Amino acid sequence: MPEIAEVETVRNVLKKKVLNKKIIDVKVRYNKILEVDTDKFKNILIGRSIKDINRRGKWLIFDLGDYYLLSHLRMEGKYFIKDHLDEYNKHEHIIICFDDATDLRYHDTRKFGRMNIIPKDKLSDCREMKSQGYEPNEKELTKEYLFNSFKNKKLPIKSVLLDQSIISGLGNIYADEVLFASKINPLRKACTLSLAECNNIVTSSGKIIKKAMAEGGTTIRSYTSSLGVTGNYQNYLCVHKKENEPCLICSKPIKKIKIGGRSTYYCENCQK
Repeated sequence: MPEIAEVETVRNVLKKKVLNKKIIDVKVRYNKILEVDTDKFKNILIGRSIKDINRRGKWLIFDLGDYYLLSHLRMEGKYFIKDHLDEYNKHEHIIICFDDATDLRYHDTRKFGRMNIIPKDKLSDCREMKSQGYEPNEKELTKEYLFNSFKNKKLPIKSVLLDQSIISGLGNIYADEVLFASKINPLRKACTLSLAECNNIVTSSGKIIKKAMAEGGTTIRSYTSSLGVTGNYQNYLCVHKKENEPCLICSKPIKKIKIGGRSTYYCENCQK
C-alpha cells in the first residue's frame, strides 16, 4: 500500500504534469470507486482545471478552484499520464481527459481506491479529513499527545500505529521501521508505553518519514512504475520484508509474524 512518503512523491510528480490543463471529458469505467454520484462527479470536473495538488496523510487533494477532488490510492492505486489515443488498460477505471490530448488515468488492480468531490469550504468538515491525526513531522505530534492517545488502547502498538486518526500517513512498512528504531516490541499493548517510549516514536517517525520522502518512498510490489516513479527507501529498510535476515544491530534473524492480519517484521532481541 502506498503510504505517506509514496503519496507525497506521487503528488510532487503529478504537479509537474497536470496543473492548469482544462478537463474536457471524464470517463468512469468502474463507479464504485466514487463516493459521489457519477454524473455529479463528471459535471463538476468537466470544464475545470487542476490548480494545485495537496496531501493529507494518504489522501491526495486535487484543487479544482471551488471544489476539491479527494483521492485515496488504498492498496494498489496508481496514476498514469497517457495519450488520448492509447488503448485503455482493463484496470484503468477513472480517466480524466485534458485539452492537450493527454489523460490522467487512475489504475487500480484491486479496485479498493476511493474518490470524492468536496466543496472547498467543506474540506475541514468532511469525514475523510476529520478522521486524520497528526502527521509524523507536524509539531502537534508530541510525546504527550501519543501518551494520551495510547493510554486506553489495549491493542498491540503495531495495530495502533496504523490507526490514521492518531498518526496520519503511517502504514505497514513505516510502522515496522518506526518500532524497530524505537526499540519497541510490536506486540506490546499500546497502553503500556511510557512517555519516553512515546517520545522515541515521535522522533523515529519524523526522521524515517523525512528520509523516505527524500528517497521517493519505498518501491515494493504495490508501489512501482506509477507515473514512471520508483522509490529508493527500500535500500534503507531495517526490518520490513527482511525475514530471517540478520538484524543490523545484533545479527539475530528478523522475525515475521501476523498482527491484526498484517505481516509484521521485528527483531526479538532488540525489540523486547
